[in-house]
Amino acid sequence: MSDQKASSILVSAVVFILLELAALVLLYRASTLQNIWINRASHRTMALLWGSGETLRSRFQLEALNRELQAENARLQERLRVSGPADGPREEGIYRYTPATVVKMSRNRTHNYIILDKGSEDGIRPQSGIISDRGVVGVIQAVDKHFSYGLTLMNPDISIGARLDRSELVATIAWDGRRTDRAILRNLPPHQVVEPGDTVRTSGFSILFPPDVPIGVTGDSRILDGSTRQVEVTLFQDFARLRYVTVVENLKRSEIMALEAAGEDAR
Repeated sequence: MSDQKASSILVSAVVFILLELAALVLLYRASTLQNIWINRASHRTMALLWGSGETLRSRFQLEALNRELQAENARLQERLRVSGPADGPREEGIYRYTPATVVKMSRNRTHNYIILDKGSEDGIRPQSGIISDRGVVGVIQAVDKHFSYGLTLMNPDISIGARLDRSELVATIAWDGRRTDRAILRNLPPHQVVEPGDTVRTSGFSILFPPDVPIGVTGDSRILDGSTRQVEVTLFQDFARLRYVTVVENLKRSEIMALEAAGEDAR
């Protein structure tokens, strides 16, 4: 009886040892899987944080690069105006170009406006033109120390002197009041045929804008009341994507306006 009991105890001990070994193996495997899962989760978290940091860093770098390009564009515009054509008059010192960023702008109103991040402390003055690398944007109306307020070309209160490339005809252009990418070239002679696809630029007869700033391209035309022709113009400037602009100031504006006033008084 004692031999059977001893044998039973031995069998139980062997089974216990085997179960312990199996438990240890399972625990080791479970621990390994847990380590893998934890490592994978930590790697995902680190990758997410690293990717977000890189995205944020790239965004700041892109912002800085855009500002540098904006300033360089303003400098190149001013240099081009200063140098002028080799066989023509020079415009040295007439215009000053200041890069700015759009803070706020409306596009769905009857009278649309724009607010820029530059003001009087940056040399911005009312009655200065606003342009971009695509074309005419609008006109500065009011300024404070750090910001300026203007009317965009999508405003019926703004009209700009324009010229057609092919025919050299001069007329005024204003928003059509309906679409953000359309304007109307007005006051053309009814007998004058304007072909679609002609480039429209600033005429240079205004104290606001230098000559030859692009505005848009001509489309269909029609005669109004038998006396004038008006032409649809598709604007180059996409106001939905506008963010960086250049404020252009005619430094001789006061002198020109004083001369005009003197001429009016002399009549």
